[in-house]
Amino acid sequence: MKPKTIKVLHWTVTGLFSVFMLMAGIVEFIQSEEGKEIMRHLGYPLHILIVLGAGKILGAIALLQTKFKTIKEWAYAGFTFNFIGACVARADAGDSTALIISPLLFLAGLLLSYFYWKKYAALKSK
Repeated sequence: MKPKTIKVLHWTVTGLFSVFMLMAGIVEFIQSEEGKEIMRHLGYPLHILIVLGAGKILGAIALLQTKFKTIKEWAYAGFTFNFIGACVARADAGDSTALIISPLLFLAGLLLSYFYWKKYAALKSK
C-alpha cells in the first residue's frame, strides 16, 4: 500500500472512531436518562457515567493529536479496556448476543485505527 493511502485510511478510521467516542462521551458525561438506565441494568453506580464520559472525551482528543505518542498509546489501551469490560458486563447481565458483541465491533474499529497508525508511523520513520 502507498504511504498516502495508509495515511488516508488511518485518519478516516481514527476520525470516525473519535467522533463516535466524543459523542458517546458527551452523552455519558451529561448523564442522559438512557445512560443511567444502562448503568442500573449492568449494576454500576450512576456516577461512573461521569468517569466513562470524561475518559472517552479525553481519549478521542488523544487519538486525534499527533504530538504525544505515549498519551495516544494510553488512549488506545483505555478504549481497549473499556470495550472488553463492556462486553463482559453485558454478558454478565444476561444481555442478548447483539449487545454483547457490539462493544467488540468498536474494538475492531479501534484496532484498525491502531494498525494504520503504527503502519504510517513506520513509513514516516524510514
